[in-house]
Amino acid sequence: MQCFEKKINELATKTNHLLENQVLKPTIEEDDLKCLRSKNEKLRYQVNILKDSIKRLEQDSIDEIQMASPIKNDDKMLCINQELNCIFKKAIHKAFPMILNLTLSFQKSDFADFQCNNALQMTKLIPEKKKPIEIAQSIINCIEENELIENVATSGPGFININLKTDFIENEILNIILNGIQLNMVDENEDCGPVLVDYSSPNIAKEMHVGHLRSTIIGDCIARLLEFVGHKIVRINHIGDWGTQFGMLLAHLSESYPDFRDKPPSIENLQSFYKESKKRFDEEDDFKKLALETTVKLQSKDPDMIEAWKLICDISRKEFKEIYQILNIHENLIERGESFYQDRMIDVVKDLTDRNLLKEEEGRKIFYPNDRTIPPLTIVKSDGGFTYDTSDMAAIRQRTIEEKASRIIYTTDAGQSIHFKTLFDCAKIAGYYDPEKTRLDHLTFGVVLGEDKKRFKTRSGDTVKLKDLINEGLDRSMQKLLAKERDKVLTPEELKIAQKAIAIGCIKYSDLSHDRDTDYVFSFDRMLDDRGNTAVYLLYSLTRIRSIIRNCDLDCSTFNIALELKQNSSFKLNHPKELKLAKFILNFPDIIRQIVDDLYIHTLCRFMFDLSVVFNEFYDQCYVIEKIDSEKKINFNRIILCEATAKIMEISFQILGIETVEKM
Repeated sequence: MQCFEKKINELATKTNHLLENQVLKPTIEEDDLKCLRSKNEKLRYQVNILKDSIKRLEQDSIDEIQMASPIKNDDKMLCINQELNCIFKKAIHKAFPMILNLTLSFQKSDFADFQCNNALQMTKLIPEKKKPIEIAQSIINCIEENELIENVATSGPGFININLKTDFIENEILNIILNGIQLNMVDENEDCGPVLVDYSSPNIAKEMHVGHLRSTIIGDCIARLLEFVGHKIVRINHIGDWGTQFGMLLAHLSESYPDFRDKPPSIENLQSFYKESKKRFDEEDDFKKLALETTVKLQSKDPDMIEAWKLICDISRKEFKEIYQILNIHENLIERGESFYQDRMIDVVKDLTDRNLLKEEEGRKIFYPNDRTIPPLTIVKSDGGFTYDTSDMAAIRQRTIEEKASRIIYTTDAGQSIHFKTLFDCAKIAGYYDPEKTRLDHLTFGVVLGEDKKRFKTRSGDTVKLKDLINEGLDRSMQKLLAKERDKVLTPEELKIAQKAIAIGCIKYSDLSHDRDTDYVFSFDRMLDDRGNTAVYLLYSLTRIRSIIRNCDLDCSTFNIALELKQNSSFKLNHPKELKLAKFILNFPDIIRQIVDDLYIHTLCRFMFDLSVVFNEFYDQCYVIEKIDSEKKINFNRIILCEATAKIMEISFQILGIETVEKM
């Protein structure tokens, strides 16, 4: 806006100069003046629009600050960072009205519960010269009385130290027991569309392998997380079930195994048949011609071809479902293969062609993004066939227009980053995606490595089948349980439940506990270690907490205990380790809020591990049960802390898609 005002002043000066300069011819002077006045008026109009827009934005910010409630009025857990944000924004606006839309940050501190360092950066935003320590004190002076903060003080060059009220902490812990763990982070008044999570994506006629593991586990976890905080979720399995490869396979089966419809092959045999058909397609011209003709029949929806194709899909689908069930993948995963988008691909090609968005190059139809540093999409091949680019473009169109998705998350390996960057850019050009209405995320991840730090393979160099990996995990977890003689303590049924919980839990947790952007080494020895940040350690920690509560032989539920403590106002946390554990538990909502935005699940895993460590510190120094003259004295305040810790761990495992056990 300053640039516009400067331009106006320059034009005004030039206009006055022309008016004073009598040497110019009247006709030229009149034309120049008209032109300059016209430009000046346009610029003034633009400046006024900008000023109005800025005023509206400022008013919106002020309204948001004034309307923000620092304390909740329902039974959901509180995001403490968010509430501190509201309290401090109001105080800053009161102390320094000219500062709007300042991003605040609150860190943990050795000297207080939280620390705010924003006063240091505010020195550049305030017209009068003030030291950071003076700015910090001005903010403190404007903080309104609230239910959250006990005391606030300055320290260092301009830090603000914040301590929470103990009765607030105590009340929040009781609410976990009385109301459960609820975190609705979705505005119920907003008409938001669903969040669509695209993950797993195996191929028909091929066995699932270790390469599918990360997409399946991470995608399922993200969907669970977003559903937990209140989003409506659509889980999509974009399988490879269409195209020339099916023409090859059907042609090969019809020729070499004509009775395959009556005697369906297993998935293992189907994969062998697929390899045979690919070899013939590459080497035999007659077979290649037959395969392409079969593909045309399939895409034309020839009844016989469709029936045979469905049979092959059913064989593969059965295996997928078995693996999903073992891995505890959510049952609402909707299969939408490339076949689902066949008619929509035709519509997309017509739409893009009609609007002259495609370029003809060597017989292909190409869609160029705005960013010419990345390759274009091939929408139609030179032989007239469609590509993965075509189906992905049709999928975005269907998901934004038909599904009205508010957010779409694609879960694939980092190798597809450029493809999705191009796809999102082209979808925006085509009008299939509006950033104001829909958020698109490509959730990338690294590859799974063997202990030799190379891509995880079998000894013969083949890709590791997911089914074989799971079976090995089950064998190893049973060996670990037997080595610890758990078969002498657990019933056969309990032993089997523990075996599966440990095997699947360690496979999933090992993946999820790593930063998804990095490659990670797959090691059963490390996964099954009961020390450190592993599923085994955390599952043992949870069963230990549950065992502590069981050993109290309570006459009533922890809910009733919490209710009585609340009614009598007798729930008190006095020991430093009690308060440390309670405060750590209350970090949970802020951890979840962070992951909802950045989709880095390992943050939750780290929180769970740290929570277990803090709990062990508490339990080592704070007796839950004291034996006095052969009698047990139960500390009910500490029982409530144990129950709150267990509930947080259980909901965290639920988000990760890991099943827990009572005994192991």
